[in-house]
Amino acid sequence: MRKLIYSMMVSLDGFIETPDRKIDWVIIDEELHRFANEQARDEGAFLYGRRLYELMADFWPTADANPSAPSYEVEFARIWKEKPKIVVSTTLDKVEWNSRLVRSNIGDEVARLKAQPGKDLSVGGATLAAALIRLGLVDEFCPIVQPVVLGGGTPFFPPLDHAINLRLLETRRFESGVVYLRYERVAR
Repeated sequence: MRKLIYSMMVSLDGFIETPDRKIDWVIIDEELHRFANEQARDEGAFLYGRRLYELMADFWPTADANPSAPSYEVEFARIWKEKPKIVVSTTLDKVEWNSRLVRSNIGDEVARLKAQPGKDLSVGGATLAAALIRLGLVDEFCPIVQPVVLGGGTPFFPPLDHAINLRLLETRRFESGVVYLRYERVAR
């Protein structure tokens, strides 16, 4: 069975964006980008909410055509375009770039995807991830902790009715001060 992995850049105080939805505080240098490329290469598909899909689709489809783009960005653009993407939205009419639109029953769809053979799945976007966390479908939590305190914004974790017990599997420190944490969900 495939795992569903939730990973995003997050401030030390647990936010993925500022109250006005900015992410200009994120440090993503070559070392971190190459790490993200390896992570993306190892995933079977990306699950996105509408906002994150639009953000990604606005940049990555043509990033590899930019002659001044660094090689690690070109590499990610090529990985991104090839990977299947499942976009969850009730407002989008269509999606492109090897993407498929899902409008309802996301819990059933993700359970079906997890039951298929293949590489693990990643989920991005706080709203979609929150729904999947509440349904108990997220198997690993991998925050990429940035050395900044935002004081507010969109939280990495949603409010929950119960605790989620985790076991630390991996850590990695980057020269920039960013820290990658990888936890798996464990039974009580």
